[in-house]
Amino acid sequence: MAVLACSRGNKAQQYKTEKVDRGDITMTVTATGTLSAVTTVQVGSQVSGVIARLYADFNSRVKKGQLLAELDPTPFQQQVEQRQADVSKSKIDAANYKISFDRQSRLLQAGLASQADYDAAKAQYEGAVALVQQSVASLKQAQTNLTYTKIISPIDGIVVDRQYDVGQTVAASFQAPTLFSIAQDLTKMQVQADVDQSDIGSVKVGQVARFTVDSYPDQEFRGQIAQIRLNATVSQNVVTYPVIIIVSNPDEKLRPKMTANVTIEVAKVENVLRVANAALRFKPQTGVAGAGGRQGGQRAQGGGQRGANPERAVAQMGQRGAGVTGAAAPWMRGGGGSNKQRGGQNVYILDANNKVKPVWIRTGITDGHYTEVVGGDLKPSDNVIVGLSTSKVEGPPPPGARRGPMGR
Repeated sequence: MAVLACSRGNKAQQYKTEKVDRGDITMTVTATGTLSAVTTVQVGSQVSGVIARLYADFNSRVKKGQLLAELDPTPFQQQVEQRQADVSKSKIDAANYKISFDRQSRLLQAGLASQADYDAAKAQYEGAVALVQQSVASLKQAQTNLTYTKIISPIDGIVVDRQYDVGQTVAASFQAPTLFSIAQDLTKMQVQADVDQSDIGSVKVGQVARFTVDSYPDQEFRGQIAQIRLNATVSQNVVTYPVIIIVSNPDEKLRPKMTANVTIEVAKVENVLRVANAALRFKPQTGVAGAGGRQGGQRAQGGGQRGANPERAVAQMGQRGAGVTGAAAPWMRGGGGSNKQRGGQNVYILDANNKVKPVWIRTGITDGHYTEVVGGDLKPSDNVIVGLSTSKVEGPPPPGARRGPMGR
């Protein structure tokens, strides 16, 4: 960063400049996300009851098929015994009706019973057989409910949440209540980042993403975009899309529900001509950029009053404009409009004589500090203006000057 002076009338205008160089530029998109396990299974209960025993707690590592909890099996065991009794009774009734049906069948063949008695005995027997099948089905359902009193882990993983304690009642009337939440593998995690709709077009699957968490502010984690979901979220008229980032977590430093500050690399160029973003925002003051200073404007106005040639006055104004190179500055010739048509813009440099000179450039990607120059007349080592340096040095008050209340 250099500070150079450029004369303007009786005053000296100081500019802050920066040399144009070559370097790498990485364009990024920032977002905020939440960490979670790739697979998290919520284990619930399909039957209602009182929790009798717990075999797993928070952070317990469990295996598939391992017993996690057990409900009080007493009422379910009683239902099984009742259904077993129903099955036995229905079988006895079916056997009795079969004897009656066989008797009526023999009597009908001997001509000693009517057809109506035979049909009634047959219907009773078939109904008894159906009741046996119904009672057997009820017994199987009761036995299944009894097995549901044992809560089994469906996957290998670690228990990250437990909702109930021993003695609490689990009510499974409308939906299965969640007893445990099991993360399958914490060595592989994912970040769900909410990316703004203005940036989602440049985000692609496979791009590299970097993020930090508050627990380890000095450590940067890296991942890769695995999925861009379409279910957008609207919050206070801000539309965001969830982007899933897969990250390796071998030492298990990352934990579920942590907030991640994500930076996604969407474009990168190497060894390109670049210019500071402040130079793109800088615009010369009116006295420099085409007006020729206050004195030049007054002279032009005076010439007009004396009947001078207006075109000559404008040319003199361009020649006398402090810090402007050439007979007429490009911005006075309407160069700005042509630049816009060409898809570029002007930046301003100081030439060898410390004069302000506009240079047209066409820009590429930016990283927030530097912008790629893909075309134009800018060259490496040019001193591009990035701002003004307007520092004031106040000396002691002159003798006899009045002082304020604080100077007494």
